[in-house]
Amino acid sequence: QVQLVESGGGLVQAGGSLRLSCAASGRTFSSYAMGWFRQAPGKEREFVAAISRSGTSTRYVDSVKGRFTISRDNAKNTVDLQMNSLKPEDTAVYYCGARAVLHTLVVPAQYDYWGQGNQVTVSS
Repeated sequence: QVQLVESGGGLVQAGGSLRLSCAASGRTFSSYAMGWFRQAPGKEREFVAAISRSGTSTRYVDSVKGRFTISRDNAKNTVDLQMNSLKPEDTAVYYCGARAVLHTLVVPAQYDYWGQGNQVTVSS
């Protein structure tokens, strides 16, 4: 089992940057594929980015490609999401998820563990 705690959200102007971090408990973090999702008010949780348990494979939703970067540090049990060139439509609660599989996953229902969520607000 793994517990996830996100940090790093906040308020930023359009064009700015934020870095989200997700810290995981436990000694088997390197066994988990990780992902970032977001949920805006009145909308379903949507896929943002995912990374394989080794960190060698990543995937992104088209709307964030070239702006967001997912990375992980298995020695520190963390996965980060660097968000650049932020847009108002990126405003949402961001969640990190984990599942003990090899490859990247893009469907929320495929994840077993979730963090508490972290608000990101981008003003125009």
